[in-house]
Amino acid sequence: MSAPEIHVQVSPDLALFVPHGRRGGATALAVDGVSTLGHVVESLGVPLTEVGALVVDGREVPVSHVPAHGESVEVRPVPRPQQVPGAPLRFLLDVHLGTLARRLRLLGVDTAYESTDIGDPALAARSAAERRVMLSRDRGLLRRRELWAGAYIYSTRPEDQLHDVLDRFDPELNPWSRCTACNGVLRQATKDEVADQLERGTQASYDVFAQCRACGRAYWKGAHHDQLEAIVEGALSRRARRG
Repeated sequence: MSAPEIHVQVSPDLALFVPHGRRGGATALAVDGVSTLGHVVESLGVPLTEVGALVVDGREVPVSHVPAHGESVEVRPVPRPQQVPGAPLRFLLDVHLGTLARRLRLLGVDTAYESTDIGDPALAARSAAERRVMLSRDRGLLRRRELWAGAYIYSTRPEDQLHDVLDRFDPELNPWSRCTACNGVLRQATKDEVADQLERGTQASYDVFAQCRACGRAYWKGAHHDQLEAIVEGALSRRARRG
């Protein structure tokens, strides 16, 4: 007698997680009558953070469903924009996503970032304690059960990473309101208040300043402002087009 098995169809949007030999059609998988469907899907390589629905023989089931012989399973991607329980929407990024962290902060999105590798258990614990969505390219980290919520970052290019996060979560944008260094909230500041951080040429050329309430860092429209403005305008335009 052959072993019980199910047939699993993974959405093309999630194909990169699946071994090449199992892409492009339904995959027959042996089941033991004990393991949950969530476990089976993860064994294929798909993090549950990327799964929007599990559909068995036409009906949606929870990840705790224990599959039975002969069932047909569809693994669908997370719908966009993704709704995350709890408010406000906040993120936590691992050590490899520093540029993305700075760009999200530039747009006013509450973004915590670990500039050193503190390890997966500590990152997952912080995600849970602060109710932050963990953003990472580390599939093992995204499989940790204690995460509050998580999302895989599909690209290695910061521009694409930013567009993907904004498209997936549609966070509220409030550009120029956060410190790109520490995520603190900015306030308007006088030249005298930040004078100790300014070179003589800067003091002579600029009159409008902001300062981080948390770390004290000063900001002004310096040499790189046009590049930053382009990032902000691009994000706002994309959001407006999405409606």
